This record gives sequence, C-alpha cells and structure tokens, in this order.
Amino acid sequence: MNIKDAITDRISVRSYLEKPISKETLTNILDTARWAPSGTNTQPWKVIVTQGKSKQAISSAFLNAHKKGIKTNPDYDYYPTEWAEPFKSRRFECGMDLYKALSIGREDKEKREAAALANYDFFGAPVSIFFFIDKVMGKGSWVDMGMFIQSVMLAARQYGLGSCPQASTSDYPDIVRDVLDVSDQYSLICGLSLGYPNDESPVNQYRTRRESVESFTSWAD
Repeated sequence: MNIKDAITDRISVRSYLEKPISKETLTNILDTARWAPSGTNTQPWKVIVTQGKSKQAISSAFLNAHKKGIKTNPDYDYYPTEWAEPFKSRRFECGMDLYKALSIGREDKEKREAAALANYDFFGAPVSIFFFIDKVMGKGSWVDMGMFIQSVMLAARQYGLGSCPQASTSDYPDIVRDVLDVSDQYSLICGLSLGYPNDESPVNQYRTRRESVESFTSWAD
C-alpha cells in the first residue's frame, strides 16, 4: 500500500470482525509509529494496549458510569463550548451522515443513544490502545501526540487493520487510570479502537466529506 492510499482510504471504522490481533502485529505497528516526529525528540507518548479482561473492565465501567448519570470529566476540552461556523455545520453534517448509515431517524432518541454508547464498547473491536501524556508537557507535545497517533493508524493499515480514534473514551479518565494503574500525573488523550474491519457493515460504508485544498490554503509569494 502506498502512502497516499493509506491516508486517503483510511476511515473511522465502527464495526469489526471477531478476529484477534497477534501481539507480534501490535508490536510491529508501534515499532513503526515510534519514528513519528516530536519536538527535540522528547517522544512524549505513553501507550497501553488493552484487550480481553482489561478492555472489558473499562467498557463495563464506562457504561455503568453513564447509567448512573455520572458527569463526564475529561482531562481537556476536545470541543469548543460554543460552536461557530463553518465548524458547526460540518459537525452537523457528519452526524447526520453517520445516522443515515446506521438507518437511525432524526427523532429516534433511543437508537441514537445506543449508537453513542457503542463508543464505550469500542464498537466491538478486539483491541483498544490508550494514549497518555505527562501533565508536565506543554501544548507542543500534544501536537507530537497527534502525529504519533496518526502514525499508529497508518501503520495498522499495512496489516489490513482498521481503527477509530475516540475522544469519547477520554470521557472518564479516572476510570481508565484506575483500571490500568496509571498515575494521575498522566493526562488521557484518547483511546484507539483497532481491529479487522467488517466491510459488510453499512456503517463502514459511510464517508465524511472534505474541503478542497483551495478552501483552506493561501499561497504567499
């Protein structure tokens, strides 16, 4: 697979086959991603791969917290408190297209909630990788983390794997830190669901639309 195809054909996979991923494959993916750039080579990433009991424990705790009405308390604000254009419209379009792929009507609150809660089950993926960063690090290192996570997603494609980066899995960071025995010195950035895509699932046929280069680029002579 060439680099262009790896990037342009990547999607956020929301349905997976019940097929395990070998530790060797997971290690190879991370071994490739570790070459991602970072400011002054600080390599700020802390990674924990969960599967089996650990993943299930986190999923169950997430769902239980939601059921009890426990307020989410992520370590950082992923989205703005007030939406402005054009971001508001893009977000709305993305959501509507996703619900259409899932055959969920606009007024079907029950199915919408079920679709949202699927995040906490990692969409049935056999693996979820959690990414942490030491709280001592600045915003620049968060940029480094983004490049590292993208590298993991692209490296996974080499092995026929799909992935979905999930901000939702950072809703309850204390749960994740507790289950995985991680110090609160580390901020939880997100989890990444990983597995072999179920290509027959309608939700994996859904594609987001992207703006043209001309819409976001200016050329300075």
